[in-house]
Order: sequence, then structure tokens, then C-alpha cells
Amino acid sequence: MKLPQREFYTIHEVAARWGCALADISGWSTSGQLDVITGIPPTFCGTTRVAGTVIICTMDIVPMFRRCGTGPKTAHLRRLRTEEEIDWLFVTDPPEGVDVSVADLLLRGKQVLKFEDTHDLLRRVSGGTGSASPYDWDGMTKAFLIRIHERGIPASKAEMIGDIQDWFVAHSNGDDVPSERTIRRHVDDLWKMLTDLKKDEGG
Repeated sequence: MKLPQREFYTIHEVAARWGCALADISGWSTSGQLDVITGIPPTFCGTTRVAGTVIICTMDIVPMFRRCGTGPKTAHLRRLRTEEEIDWLFVTDPPEGVDVSVADLLLRGKQVLKFEDTHDLLRRVSGGTGSASPYDWDGMTKAFLIRIHERGIPASKAEMIGDIQDWFVAHSNGDDVPSERTIRRHVDDLWKMLTDLKKDEGG
């Protein structure tokens, strides 16, 4: 039985996976493309008690991400936010902040895979770790073959992409729908094959 997709990757794993530096991940997080998270024990931010998974601002602990590799392995986290909120909370207890280790800084697996898909990064072949595309391309392909059998080859590539987008919308919760650019990249070869097939039939 195949294991489910991984929930978390450490930033070290992601850096090795993408062939980049921790500083790059910090930069992408700062620009809002990735959320670096960690887990903390019960901590007070004023009168609000926070525990568990929190998002951190990498610029608050930027020495940990030095490209030269001389940065500290731990730092005191003085502000954070929960995944449900957009406002930052300032740690008041413990007064020195929450101690975090670079080894405990994580990215959600789903976000890693979407980032790879968006930026056309080469993913490692999925195996026992459950590392795979966040999109059900196999299910879409089967449905599209049935569509061709019942209704014929789409009249245009735009129609084909529209049908595929509709399928993903109908078979997801709305969060797992690939962009038109992503679909186009995945079906380029298929559309070329179908176009050649139509030419052969016309000839």
C-alpha cells in the first residue's frame, strides 16, 4: 500500500531537493511564496496562548540562513503567527522568546510540491515516501480518454485545457486546481499527438 504524501519537509531537505541554499528559501518565504513553520510548546503572546504549528518570519532570524554557512543553529523567536491568522503576535512569555533550531524549521509538503509545479522544478520520482504531484493527473488522463471516446478530439487546445480545468474543479475542494500554464505544460505532448492523429484521419 502506498504511503500518503508527506506532511512536512525540513528546510535542509528542501534545499537539497531543489539544489539551492537556505538563504534562497528564506528569500522566497520573505516574498510570500513559502511559509516556513515550526512547532512550539505553549507560549504566551500577551494574553493569547499559542502552541503547536506556527509560521515564522525568516528575516527575524536571518543569521541562521547565511550563505557562507557560519550562521547559528538556534535562535530566539520573538514573533510568530498561526496559520489561521495574518497578524503577527509578539512573544511575551518566555520573555527572551521561543528557542528554535534550524533543524526544526519546516515547509508543508503540499506547499513544496505546488512550488515545484509552479516553477517547473524537477521532482524526484515518487516512492515509499509518497512524494508525488499534488494533482491527480492519472485520474484526469483516464477521464479525458473517456471524453475523447464519447465526444471525439477537442476542436482546439483551448477547449482541451478548459475541459481539463473543469474536471479538476469538479474533482477537488477548490484548493488543488492546477493553473492554465501548468495544464498547458503537462498536455503539450498529448495535444501534439492528437493533432497529428486528426491530420492522419483527415488525410
